[in-house]
Formats: sequence, C-alpha cells, structure tokens
Amino acid sequence: MFPTPIDNILVEKAKRQMHLRHGETVVKTYRISLGKNPVGAKVKSGDNKTPEGEYKILLHNPKSKFHLSLRISYPNEAQIQAAQKGNYNPGGDIMIHGYPNKIPAFLFKFWHKWKDWTAGCIAVTNSEMEEIYDAVKDGTPITIKP
Repeated sequence: MFPTPIDNILVEKAKRQMHLRHGETVVKTYRISLGKNPVGAKVKSGDNKTPEGEYKILLHNPKSKFHLSLRISYPNEAQIQAAQKGNYNPGGDIMIHGYPNKIPAFLFKFWHKWKDWTAGCIAVTNSEMEEIYDAVKDGTPITIKP
C-alpha cells in the first residue's frame, strides 16, 4: 500500500491534520474532524474534546459503530490518576474512525469537511479509514498536538 511502513502517527489538532509517518518522514496526510469542543486537551467524559499527548494504537475494531476504528490508549496512567484524585471520569473510547454506520456516507461526506463532529475521536472519510486501518499496526505510537 505505502512504499514504507508506518511507524508513528502525528496529529495536529489546530491544523486538522493527521500524518502517517515513517520516522520523521510524512508518508500521507489526512484532513480530520475532531471532538465538537476541539480546543484544549480532553480531561473528562462528556467534554467533547480530543486528547492531547503521547499514546499508542491499542486495537483494530472491524465491528465498530463507525466505519472501522483504531482504539487509542487514552486515558494514560497520569490521566487516570488525575481523574481519581479529582473524583471525575476521564472518559475513554477514543478512536480514529470513519463515518457513523447509521448514516449513508454520501450524506455525511460534506458535514465532515466543515465541522468537528465527534465526541472526542479523530475522524476521516470511510475510504481514508480503510487505507489507515490497513497501514497502521497495533502498538503504533500516536502523538496528538494542540
């Protein structure tokens, strides 16, 4: 698929870009949609923010309620401890995914280009998700920057 294997992912929230990389070399860049409240790091469940920090891709989910998904290792240990100390739920189920399965892709395509619409995930088109799903292995590091 790609000429070199993907060994890390860089997400730049402010630019709405996700880069699949080999070392420091960008192999492919995607336009992304984020959580509905995209500025700032995710802290707790329901804040509609996309996390920021260093994570890993934990698992491929072919039976997602979205068109394929890759689970991100949010929350990390520090975020879990902060939530316990603050007595709140840090949330979870953060994914890279395609469009919702319940909505025809051709209808969702235009919404995706102009709106942050997820509950904190990183969304791409369905065809892009198929490409990413095949190119990224479990355990791949992902850095999410503001």
